[in-house]
Amino acid sequence: MPSLPPIAHAPPSSLNRRQALNLGAALAGGLWLGKARAAGFPQRPLSVIVPYAPAGGVDIVARLVAAPMGDILGQSVVVDNRPGGSTNIGMNAVVRAAPDGYTLLLASNTLTTSKALHPRLRFDPASDLAPVGLIAEAPLVVVVNARSPHKTLAELVAAGRSRSGAISYGTAGAGSSGHMASAQLEHAAGFQAVRVPYKGGAMAMTDLLGGRLDFMATNPLEVAGHVNSGTLRALAMLNRDGSPLLPKVPTARAQGLDLQATVWWGLVAPRDTPAPLIQTLNEALNKSLATPAVTQTLSDMGATLRGGTPAQFAGFIQAETRKLTEVIQATHIRAD
Repeated sequence: MPSLPPIAHAPPSSLNRRQALNLGAALAGGLWLGKARAAGFPQRPLSVIVPYAPAGGVDIVARLVAAPMGDILGQSVVVDNRPGGSTNIGMNAVVRAAPDGYTLLLASNTLTTSKALHPRLRFDPASDLAPVGLIAEAPLVVVVNARSPHKTLAELVAAGRSRSGAISYGTAGAGSSGHMASAQLEHAAGFQAVRVPYKGGAMAMTDLLGGRLDFMATNPLEVAGHVNSGTLRALAMLNRDGSPLLPKVPTARAQGLDLQATVWWGLVAPRDTPAPLIQTLNEALNKSLATPAVTQTLSDMGATLRGGTPAQFAGFIQAETRKLTEVIQATHIRAD
């Protein structure tokens, strides 16, 4: 693998050119399609279903955008937590909801993996839900215990290639962002590790800190303190641009592995929601993403603001679904 060049980062609190263009195009599209918006919508509060328990990352993002969206729409936007079933309980509730614009889902990575992991599902989240808009993406990072013999990503990969099952990693459940990122690393680098499933990321982190796991792929926000204090070592960012939370950590791409593994958040609605309602919701979402409080909070989380049109989000979902379905099939991943 080649030497590791330094990574340049834009100031985290500002929008880069692509982000600004995405938001500008979406907002301009809203003005252009003004006649297509739903007249008189909404007339009552909206519900955003979060398929996770309160206080997690998805819940935080949902509440972050719900408040300004409510102000923009003139009706409150209420967050409704529906955890369980590997997020399928919450997703199913939205799939079965009336397509009237009043029930939305704060979707994340599992929307693109659930069908491949759960073939008996009676719905397909990637096709039975209508994209409203992509909110943001945050990179994932590969970390090891500071006492690990693996000082670089190349050394970790070499250990994995030495024999099947030579190294282990922890995940917060089948199909989680950390699980799929680790599987992408295995697939791209050509090794097979032992996956140790946990009921939550905190338990996996405890075992990594205790030296009982070889590595984890996780959110930089969750490990920056450990990395900076010297209890964990960060080997690679699994995106193409690095992270302002860990600016000295090289990307996997700079080390010879072209990986793009992120955690993302977006809004979706029931499949048959009329286009004018989707347009109204998309415009409100993009306006909320342009508010200083939302922009700054996402930046503080190490996330990159996205925004854009429903069509752009649909393309993103389709690409992620294709990519991750291939990884799931190639690595023989099954639901826990």
